[in-house]
Formats: sequence, structure tokens, C-alpha cells
Amino acid sequence: MTRTRGKKPAVEPGLIPAPGGLLDWRDASHFDRWQDRPCALCDHPTPMRSHAGEPVHKSCAESWIAAHPVEARLGRFASDVQAGRRRGDDHA
Repeated sequence: MTRTRGKKPAVEPGLIPAPGGLLDWRDASHFDRWQDRPCALCDHPTPMRSHAGEPVHKSCAESWIAAHPVEARLGRFASDVQAGRRRGDDHA
């Protein structure tokens, strides 16, 4: 039997709620008590962090999941859609 060691998957089955459902972010890993950062979706400061550690309000994340259920179930998030792009890098 082969065991694989590595990083824990970013999303575990059952952690992403059905569209319209609520996230359970009671775990301390979803809160940065030291620094507020701009939300990945609305740009307002937040101490909240997604499953991948990116700054996002819980309500913003839930709204995004409701609007993008397939991507959310695949473990993607709003900022994953434009991988490799930086904020403000929208020049033609």
C-alpha cells in the first residue's frame, strides 16, 4: 500500500455549501487577527480569509458561490479565474 504525503487539499468535500447556503467559517484559520486586507471581491478591508488564505468577506464569498456553483465545487474561487494576473493589471 502506497501512502502519499503532501499538502492537504484546498477544498474538502462538504466544505462548499450548496448555492444559497452558508459557509462555516468558525475555525480560526478563516480570521487574521493581525491584518485587514482588501477583499478579493469588493476591495473593502477584511480580516476574513478563504479556504486558500485569500482575503474575502464571508458574505462576498457566499454570494460568489451562489453565482458560480460549478467553479466553487471544483475548489476554485473568484481570484482563481484570472490566475497569473495581478490586481490592476487590466491594460489592453
